[in-house]
Amino acid sequence: MDLATFKTQLHTNPNSIEFDDTISVIDLLYHFEAGEFSNGELVNSPGQNSGSCKLFAFAQLQNFNTNETLACFGRYYREDVLANPDADNHQNIRNFIKTGWDGIKFKSTVLSKKS
Repeated sequence: MDLATFKTQLHTNPNSIEFDDTISVIDLLYHFEAGEFSNGELVNSPGQNSGSCKLFAFAQLQNFNTNETLACFGRYYREDVLANPDADNHQNIRNFIKTGWDGIKFKSTVLSKKS
């Protein structure tokens, strides 16, 4: 799926987006270099939670709002987090719900556009 199709799907039918769709678009367009990032008080070391790292960096580059970003997590957000609000899994998603973009900080650039 190309970026335009992905964005159209995200805006018209966000519940149809799956995490793997998001990662596929990112991998198509960007080189990834693992880096440390924080999400609220949660600090992710380089290589730890690389999927979340890629997704947050991509969403930031695309200027996605909080809801668009959460939709990019697919069923991890819809089923694992929203359907189980008291669980303690998927801490990056749960922290992002609380802190939004104010909580996301990257120590380095993790995505660079492919030529």
